[in-house]
Amino acid sequence: MVYLIFNEGYAATSGDDWMRPLLCAQALRLARTILSLAGDEPEVHGLIALMELQASRFAARVDAAGRPILLAAQDRARWDAASIRRGLAALAHAEALGGADGSYALQAALAACHARAEQHDATDWARIVALYTRLASVAPSPVVELNRAVALAMRDGPQAGLDAIAPLLDEPRMAGYHLLPGVRGDLLERLGRLDEARAAFEQAAGLAGNAREREFLLERAASLRSVRG
Repeated sequence: MVYLIFNEGYAATSGDDWMRPLLCAQALRLARTILSLAGDEPEVHGLIALMELQASRFAARVDAAGRPILLAAQDRARWDAASIRRGLAALAHAEALGGADGSYALQAALAACHARAEQHDATDWARIVALYTRLASVAPSPVVELNRAVALAMRDGPQAGLDAIAPLLDEPRMAGYHLLPGVRGDLLERLGRLDEARAAFEQAAGLAGNAREREFLLERAASLRSVRG
């Protein structure tokens, strides 16, 4: 429940603002309260690590107008170094307690890969693929598989990612999940299949509940229309 609160603040599912930082701050406060009651539980440290590492990116995730900025385009100099240090320390504590394979600790380890990379191009995508493979065995879900496909695309190229998400297109639990066609659109664009990419971005926009994200996806679709024109 605490992480659900954080996620709603990190990427709001509806409304006009893509982020709601106050919700994230409240989730972190709740997690620290839980930590005071269960300090020997590795997954509590893993959860705090995950939230701290994700929260470190707040200042770089939107532009001056509140529009989303994708991870690859973020100015990492704007990431909060103190939050990263707290997150890495909490992750180390979770691992020291024997919780390296906990769901939250693995997600924190994934976030740590991004936090440790000074530039997007320096990201250790091989490690990220391996971590997602471990996460899929601990907490299997089609969303984990989608994220693993993104990492595969970064490691092995967009066609590898596209092949990995193909089985998810018929997964009933993903029918209304806008990030699936959004990821597919990105991979198709990278392959130069612009008409298909545009249609995928438009499909994603139609499923997105957040106004900012919907506008962002429609802008990506429109940019491909102008390229075709």
